[in-house]
Amino acid sequence: MFKKIFKNMSQENSENVEKDLTQDNIVNDNEDTVNEGIPSAEGLTEEEKLREELAKEKDKFLRLFAEFENYKKRTSKERVELFRTANQEVLQALLPVLDDFDRALVQISKSEDEILLKGVELIHNKLKDTLVSKGLEQVDIKAGDDFNADFAEAITQIPAPSEDLKGKVVDVVEKGYKLGDKIIRFPKVVIGS
Repeated sequence: MFKKIFKNMSQENSENVEKDLTQDNIVNDNEDTVNEGIPSAEGLTEEEKLREELAKEKDKFLRLFAEFENYKKRTSKERVELFRTANQEVLQALLPVLDDFDRALVQISKSEDEILLKGVELIHNKLKDTLVSKGLEQVDIKAGDDFNADFAEAITQIPAPSEDLKGKVVDVVEKGYKLGDKIIRFPKVVIGS
């Protein structure tokens, strides 16, 4: 009895498979007539398929390699920039101390205590040299220079003491400093009008 059931099932399955195959052949024949000019992947030889895959993988590899090289360049540039400006906040915090030393030197030089003046000058020079070794530079601007808003901050305008100082720096109120190429504090100046 089981043999009859399995025999009938296998006959039905084989008949269904044959019908499916004939329908697939009809569909494939129709597709071939539609796509006659276009070679299909089935029409390529095994060697051509492998060459095509190899070309795709080479292209993918080259793109990934180029992307990785760009990433390495970008991160190394960012790292160098970070090292240059990493101590920017510390240097900016020390600038008022440097300004106080400058003012102290002016006041102490008015007194007649040479030993005190020498001691303060030594400390001032040591602090200044340390900051310079870390990349700090003073923005070079002095009275009589042309005013440039890219390198100085005008805090006020006064009538020019002479005609040649009109539109130029009359006085530097506060020194400016830069770290590398970046100005971290603009000099504050008075310009003549």
